[in-house]
Amino acid sequence: MIRFNDSVRDRFIRYTTYDTMSDGNACGKKRPTTDGQEELLLLLKKELEELGLETYYGEEKVVMGVLKGNTEGTTIGFMAHVDTADDCNGNNVKAKVWSNYDGGEINLEDGVTLDPSNDRDLLLYRGKEIITSDGTSLLGSDDKAGVAIIMEAVKYLVEHPEVKRPTIEVYFTPDEETGSGMDMFPYDRIKSQCCYTVDGEAEGEVEIECFNAATVDILLKGVSIHLGSARGVMVNAVTMASHIVTALPQAESPEATDGRYGYYCPLTLSGTATEARLSVFIRDFDKEKFEHRIESVKKIVSAVEALYGGEIKADVSVSYHNMAEANKKNPGAIEAVYVASKELGLPIREEIIRGGTDGARLAETGVSCPNLYTGGHNLHSLKEWIAVEAMSNSVNLCLGIINYWSKR
Repeated sequence: MIRFNDSVRDRFIRYTTYDTMSDGNACGKKRPTTDGQEELLLLLKKELEELGLETYYGEEKVVMGVLKGNTEGTTIGFMAHVDTADDCNGNNVKAKVWSNYDGGEINLEDGVTLDPSNDRDLLLYRGKEIITSDGTSLLGSDDKAGVAIIMEAVKYLVEHPEVKRPTIEVYFTPDEETGSGMDMFPYDRIKSQCCYTVDGEAEGEVEIECFNAATVDILLKGVSIHLGSARGVMVNAVTMASHIVTALPQAESPEATDGRYGYYCPLTLSGTATEARLSVFIRDFDKEKFEHRIESVKKIVSAVEALYGGEIKADVSVSYHNMAEANKKNPGAIEAVYVASKELGLPIREEIIRGGTDGARLAETGVSCPNLYTGGHNLHSLKEWIAVEAMSNSVNLCLGIINYWSKR
C-alpha cells in the first residue's frame, strides 16, 4: 500500500482551520448557512483546478470536479461535505497531533479526557499517530477527513497518469449537518453510476444502509389571560407541548435504542403559554415502521389538541430515505469495496448508519452511494479523534475502488 500518512494528515489539519460549523437557523435563508463553508469550498475549487480538473461552482454552492479517465471504465463519483456540526463548538479548531500515542489517557483543555478504558479503539493505534482537538471544540473529521482523503486520491491519480482510471467526479457539499446540503445539488450534472460518500467513522467500516428520517415541526397556539382569571379560559401552549413530549415512548428514544431500532426524539422546544414550537425527529430503518411513527405523532397531536382545546399544527418534512434499495440495485458498488479491500489486505465490514449522509439523498435518484470510513471517532463531541493511518488506508481504498471500475 502507498503511505499517505504525512500528506493526508497535513491536508486534513489545514482544512480544520476553516470555521465551517453550520447553522440550522439559517436554512432556507442563506446558502451555505455560514461564510466559512464557502471559503473552504472556494479553496477546494482552486485546488482542483490547480490539479487540472474541470470544475463547476454555481448557485448550488456545491464544488464539482471532473478528472477525465484514461480507460473506458464506468464513471464513478466521490462525495464529502465541508461543514461541521453544531452539537458543540465547531469553530476555532486547534488540532493536536499525538505522534506516538502511548495507549494511556489523553488530557485536553477544560478537563476533557480521552480514556482507552471506555474508548478501546484508541488501543488499536498505540505507537501510531492520532489527532484530537485541544478540547475546546470538536475536531471536524466529520467530514473534513473525507474531503482530505478524496483530495489525496485525486492528487495521486493526477501525479501518476500511468494508473488506469475511469472518469472520476468529485463533489464537495455544504450544510450536510443541517440536512439541507442536497436541497440544491446539481443532479443534472452527475454522470456517475455510483458515488461513494467518504463520511464514515471507524476504520474498516462500509455502510450501505441508513435511517429513513423525518422531522415533525409542531406549532402550538394557546389562549392567554391573566393567571388570576385563568380558570376555564386559559390554554397553555407549553403544557400542550409537554404533554406531546411525555406521550412519546421513552423506550423508543435515541438514548434507549441502538442497532436497527428506530426512535422518536423531541429535539427542540421553545415558546410561551401563548405560543410554542416543538420539533420531533423520527428515525427508522424499516419504511413501514417509519411511516407508522409519523402517523403516531400526528395522532398524539390530534389527541392533545382535542384534550386542551388549543390549536396545534403539525408539518412533516422527510429529510432522506434508507439508501439500501439503491445500493442493492447496483451490486458492483459494494463489490468494488470488497475486491479493493481484499487486494489491499484491509479488513472490511458492513455496518448500518444510525443517521444519514448526502448519499442517501442521491440514492433517491437511483445512484448507488455506499459510505466509506474516514477513521474518525466520537464525532460531534469534544472527545473526537482520528487515526492518521486510517485516513491513509482510506485513500488506498478509494484508489482500489477506482481500479475496480477502470476494468468495467
